[in-house]
Formats: sequence, C-alpha cells, structure tokens
Amino acid sequence: MAELTLKQLRYFDAVARAGHFGRAAAICSISQPAISVQIKEMEQTLGIALFERGARVVRLTAAGEDLILRVRSILGAVEELSDVARASGGQALARLRLGIIPTIAPYLLPAIMGALGAQHPNLDLHVRETLTPKLLNELSDGKIDAAILALPTSEPSLQETLLFDEDFVLVRPAQDEGKPVPNGEALRKMRLLLLEEGHCFRDQALAFCSTSASVPRDGLDGSSLTTLVQMVSAGIGVTLIPQMAIAVETPAANVSVARFAEPRPSRQIGMIWRKRNPLADQLTRVAEVIRSATVS
Repeated sequence: MAELTLKQLRYFDAVARAGHFGRAAAICSISQPAISVQIKEMEQTLGIALFERGARVVRLTAAGEDLILRVRSILGAVEELSDVARASGGQALARLRLGIIPTIAPYLLPAIMGALGAQHPNLDLHVRETLTPKLLNELSDGKIDAAILALPTSEPSLQETLLFDEDFVLVRPAQDEGKPVPNGEALRKMRLLLLEEGHCFRDQALAFCSTSASVPRDGLDGSSLTTLVQMVSAGIGVTLIPQMAIAVETPAANVSVARFAEPRPSRQIGMIWRKRNPLADQLTRVAEVIRSATVS
C-alpha cells in the first residue's frame, strides 16, 4: 500500500479550507491539475472519496470531515517540530510569523518592525494580515507563531498578553466641528458607517451603541477604515475609528475628530500565541519589545 505524504496532507487541508481546487492551488503556489492529482492519489491510497466535486465548489464528504481534524492535528505537530528546533539551545529568534488584524496593521507595523529590527537585526519577519477568525485558525494549525489583535479571544489554549488599551474616536464631517459629541444612544440614531461583517472592530462599535450586529445596515458598511473616513468626508455619515488611525486616515480628509465623554468606547490590544509553543519564552520577550514601542 502506498503511503500518504506530508505534501498531500497540506493540499487536502488547503482544498478543505478553500472549498475550491483552483483557489487552493493558488494558495499552495502550484497548478490546479497538480493539486487535483495529489488529492486523487490520496483518495486512492485511502480507498475513500474525500470531496464531493461540484461545478463551482467542492465539499468534504462524511469521510473527509472525519479525516480533516486528524490531518490538521498532524500538520500542527509537524509545525511544532520546527518550533522545537528553533527554540533549542536558547538561540536568538531567527524567524517570526506574525499575524495582525487590518484595523491595527497599517498603524502599528512601522513601530513594530523598527523596534524588532533594533532588538533582533537578523530576524526574518513574516507578516500575515487578515481577520481574527482566520488568525485564530492559523495559530491553532501552527501556520503563524503569534498574532496581534483585540482581546479577549476566550481561547483556553492560547496565551494572551496585553500590549495597550486604546480609545475609539468619532469622525464626522468638518462642518460638525464643535457640535456636542453624541453618546452611544444618540449615535445609534445617526447614520453610522461601519466595517463590513467579520471585523471585530465593527462589533465593538456596535456594542458602544447597544446595537445588535445582526441589524440590517444596507449600504452603510466599508471594507477598510480608509473607506469609512472618505465616506464621512463625502457627507455620507459618521464613523468610529481607533485612536492609532487618526494620524494616518484623517489629515487629508474633510472631517473633524471628536473624543467621547467617559465611559469612552475602547478596546484592548494584545499579542497571543499557543501555550504549548516551544517559542513561548521568546514570544514573551517579543511582546515586551512591542509594548515598549507602542508607549514610547
């Protein structure tokens, strides 16, 4: 009987996540026929069908569903072997795969990269920007070493380290400068522009307004903070942005920035990693460097 290869397991995981052979092939940087052949060989080796193949999407079969969790556990263990090697002998951190959410990345990365470069001049830093659910999955699978996002994650397998607290500010058209700043209840009645679903910042803003995330908001969502601020500049509505985004997003826009009265809407920004990660001590030191860079 032929043996499964690690490559096949990785391709199987990629197709299961993407739900499409073409997208999985792009993620794995190979051709679609090549990944299809590898999956077919894997199915022949196991004697089962792993996917239901449709014209537009592929889905895991019942057997595939049973297998995918075991495969991800294996892939995570393989990644841990690499982590053990990297952590052995107390060597300096040589590579860091860092995830970060989009409402933090553009504003914090320059400070992070400068601080880490000064402390670890030979560090090979790989940055992955995506939404919180994807970062949590990739962290669990060992595809990234750590992530910077809004706390808490409520994941018992993860170590959470607070980096700093951050307030939200109100961005409104420039002609509203000097007007009273609305509280959460008043803001709920205004035309509030928010990030599209999937961003934790959206949920945090809605919580301040005591509004359910499930309330329909047709035409009032944007894909980035830049888009939201420009929509406000065009007179479409008002929005909330994190304090760190003010210097980047507002100078070139025809908007005014106002701070809320206490209790202000805010979030906690932290760094997380797997508790079982052999690099935990080194990641703790990385978090200290990042914390120092954000308060300096």
